[in-house]
Amino acid sequence: MTNTDSDNSREWASQAYALLKKRQEEQKQELQKQEEQKQELQKQEEQKQELIEKPNNENIPELSKTIAEPELGEFDDNFTWSAMVLAAQGKKINQISIDEIDWLTKLRRGLEETRKGFVTELLDKLGDDPLTPESLDDLETLLIRADVGIDSTDKVISSLRTKLNEEVVGGEAGIKFLKKELKLIIDKPIKNSGTDILVPKKGKLNIWLLVGVNGVGKTTTLGKLAYLSSKSNYTTLIAAADTFRAAAVEQLKVWGDRSNVDVISNQSKNADPAAVVFDAINSAKKRNIELLLVDTAGRLQTKNNLMDELSKIKKIIDKKVPDAIIESLLVLDASQGQNGLKQAKSFAKSADLSGAIITKLDGTSRGGVSLAVSEEVNLPIRFIGAGEGIKDLRPFNSYEFVEAMLADK
Repeated sequence: MTNTDSDNSREWASQAYALLKKRQEEQKQELQKQEEQKQELQKQEEQKQELIEKPNNENIPELSKTIAEPELGEFDDNFTWSAMVLAAQGKKINQISIDEIDWLTKLRRGLEETRKGFVTELLDKLGDDPLTPESLDDLETLLIRADVGIDSTDKVISSLRTKLNEEVVGGEAGIKFLKKELKLIIDKPIKNSGTDILVPKKGKLNIWLLVGVNGVGKTTTLGKLAYLSSKSNYTTLIAAADTFRAAAVEQLKVWGDRSNVDVISNQSKNADPAAVVFDAINSAKKRNIELLLVDTAGRLQTKNNLMDELSKIKKIIDKKVPDAIIESLLVLDASQGQNGLKQAKSFAKSADLSGAIITKLDGTSRGGVSLAVSEEVNLPIRFIGAGEGIKDLRPFNSYEFVEAMLADK
């Protein structure tokens, strides 16, 4: 990027920041006005109840649960980068939201460890010099270290060598070409699936099964999906079918409460997961639910009985709602790197997967495993998580991911 381009980008981002600042102030004033009106109503209600010996609290309106909206941070490099990523995807200044800026900032920060051991070192070695066979060897090492995977690395390096044989490639052009190649790898399984962004089909019962080994954040991810679905105006229900882990049901109820989504469960010890799904489907049909999220037990590859349990759940679904749209989503912990890739390969053989959710991207140096999952397992990435908050899970966007992974200093 030239100095002129950089100045123009910062000016554009500055205008976007000023607009968001103004919008935030207006929203704060409106919220303050609403809060004052609410307090006045409550005060009037309390005055009415003074004549009654025991106040009738049933008449006092209950305050609805709200999730705190993100605050607009400083006008810094993170904001400018985030605004530019949105602009590159066609967003106008007046279409940018604080929510989008907040997410992209978290994504960039989340991939910082991956970037430190990868892009920063690569840029330091390249500088403004053209790529050489030796620098490609360095790049190959860095890609493998970031857990991009052998197959993905071979594909990228091969493409770069071909390009290098045809023309002189400078450092900046090399990074641009690298972004393009990595995006092609990630996009391939997504395009092959025929679905760019996974969303529930309106007017149908969609059942999403979340599978994965214990400890990858599966139950937490389901809770965040419930929030995302509910916020997107889909009628949503949760089935707590991970009955083998005592804390899973209680954990889901907390997430369900925060998302205003009901949880169908069975409090009995070691209850039959398929029976929980059976009850949840009955409830979903009665309520015209659009998305039923099913939490399943942590399934280690060696535990055939747990894989059989998943098969049993699918048979119940096929019998009760043969026309339901089923998605089996594998939850993977990015920090597990190659172990996560092994899990993906194992589950892909036995669980009929339709996508992956990559969690815990924040703070790991192994964010490149997302590319390995795409290339070596041919699994489309559907959602990614980069934070512990309820809003820190988003539909996967390959452009934003690659830009965040290869953002320069």
